Amino acid sequence: MALPPGSTIGIVGGGQLGRMTAIAAARLGYRCHIYTPEDDSPASQVADRTTVAAYDDAVALAVFADAVQVVTFEFENVPDESVRLLAQRVPVRPSWNVLRIAQDRLDEKRFFNDLGIATAPWREITGASGLAEAVADFGRPCILKTTRLGYDGKGQVKITADTDIDDAWRRMGASVGVLEGFVDFAMEISVIVARGLDGAWACFDPVENRHVRHILDTTIAPAPIPARLAEAAVAIAHRAAEALDLVGLLAVEMFVTREGGLLVNEMAPRPHNSGHWTIDACVTDQFEQFVRAVCGLPLGSPERHSDAEMRNLIGDDFEDWHQILLDPAAKLHLYGKTEARPGRKMGHVTRIRPKGPRAVI
Repeated sequence: MALPPGSTIGIVGGGQLGRMTAIAAARLGYRCHIYTPEDDSPASQVADRTTVAAYDDAVALAVFADAVQVVTFEFENVPDESVRLLAQRVPVRPSWNVLRIAQDRLDEKRFFNDLGIATAPWREITGASGLAEAVADFGRPCILKTTRLGYDGKGQVKITADTDIDDAWRRMGASVGVLEGFVDFAMEISVIVARGLDGAWACFDPVENRHVRHILDTTIAPAPIPARLAEAAVAIAHRAAEALDLVGLLAVEMFVTREGGLLVNEMAPRPHNSGHWTIDACVTDQFEQFVRAVCGLPLGSPERHSDAEMRNLIGDDFEDWHQILLDPAAKLHLYGKTEARPGRKMGHVTRIRPKGPRAVI
């Protein structure tokens, strides 16, 4: 049953994804209640109400759950017990099972492999000796990652010809890791799919993602890949969403190999940085689509009416806001963060142009 306008959506997490979700929800007549441990978070600045409490505060979580009609997440690293407590009191979309798989890189890789979807070669690692054996099998370079937490390059160690194995294990900083074979890919792409309560689904065009120092720098829509490859990427995202019985959004990052194949890198069951371009270039953007899905509304059209290039504003980049606004074609989005730190996403700028034939590299 659809949640009527005027209802309150509970959003766990107070970052920019929650902020842009709350803005989209307001356009549809919903209120948003943010749950975050941060004071003056980006999301709370535009929300109807905020609870500031630790993610494992059982009393605060219960009060929060009783004040909203549905709960969703703007990031997935929330303690297990917290999500279970919320789900006992209010619908949680996407479900805990979706979050559980996305929280753990080992579970995530097993999920895709069990579906017959290829990933980079990988192995579970529980100690330095096992790491040495796996590196000998995979060859160098390869990448050691934590199984949980970690994003934008955090919790990752690239192992090259001169890397000391014991030191790499210490730097990774966890008791269990996953070693991934190095993929010499042609480009990274991502696909964002929405799936509603009724099983209806809609997918945004695949896009190319370019990173600088492990952080997304630029997204190009559409990705310059052949139509057959774009269709295959959409099929992978849709198949994953169906297998998860997803209600919400799922972003799936993939490598395009130099032979023209696809390897899944990771997924995120929420709005995604690589989907910010949709705000300015699609009939329905990813944040409105997210709200529609979790509230049980009909999904909107993901059609791209323009080509787009989105660039993240990282750290001091946002200080160029005035110069950016001098370009009448630039669409500036700032996140309300007051402190610019190295690697911190402060905003993004999107430039759109008339939709043209798909370029292919």
